[in-house]
Amino acid sequence: MGSTRPRRPPTPSAAERARSVAARGGTACLVGTGAPQAVPLVHHVRADGSAVLLLDDDEPVLDAIRSAPGGEFAAMLEITDLAPVELREPVRGLLWVTGRLRLPERDIARRMALQVADVRPDEELLRLGHGATLVRLDPGSAVLSDSEGTAALTPVDLAAAWPDPFCRYEGHWLAHLEQSHSDVLDLLVRHLPPALRDLRDARLRPLGMDRYGLRLRLEAPGRDHDVRIAWAKPATSVEELRVQMQHLIGCPMRRGADVDPLGGTRPAS
Repeated sequence: MGSTRPRRPPTPSAAERARSVAARGGTACLVGTGAPQAVPLVHHVRADGSAVLLLDDDEPVLDAIRSAPGGEFAAMLEITDLAPVELREPVRGLLWVTGRLRLPERDIARRMALQVADVRPDEELLRLGHGATLVRLDPGSAVLSDSEGTAALTPVDLAAAWPDPFCRYEGHWLAHLEQSHSDVLDLLVRHLPPALRDLRDARLRPLGMDRYGLRLRLEAPGRDHDVRIAWAKPATSVEELRVQMQHLIGCPMRRGADVDPLGGTRPAS
């Protein structure tokens, strides 16, 4: 006998979502037992799941690392994934990476800083050795919590996964959708579950976008509702993503132009 439960839209795996949170950067804080929270000047999660953190020389956690047995200090890095538009509940995901902090040798620290600069340029990296110290967090475990669920991950899981190919660009696209195409959001209401379509005083907001679909948040009185709408097929390029988005909204034609919800307009063919 077949199941009557509705089929959930496909999503990136938990490890992929965790890597996407890390790739987007977000905000971060470092928590260690017996040491105050520290806010890194720069944070970057590398392909192997380890994290490179640049800390102000005045951070007490640096003394805790130096005085710890073997020069290893247990700590947790928390990365907060914020929505690209101003939602009343802006946090859309949290990634916690727990492991051990180490102070690499000076030459290794410089090499690591250059590697970070290649993928995430930041002028704060110039402070290395001039008021700032680089530390490395070797992961022991990780936990992801987002609107898709909560999952525990191993360092192997993180190292084996890739971030979503659009994770670094979706913020710009969704902000454009919110600011310039509110009428497109009105068209998307018809894709919501029936119980949500007619809620009074509710506002539909863009929440996320990946190769599998679009995430929306319905801000209703007293409660938010997160909904995922799947593309007809996963997108592998920006052009495929644009086509899937236009299929979803019905390719509206306005004043002789084909409106591109990912940014700008293109002449109608």
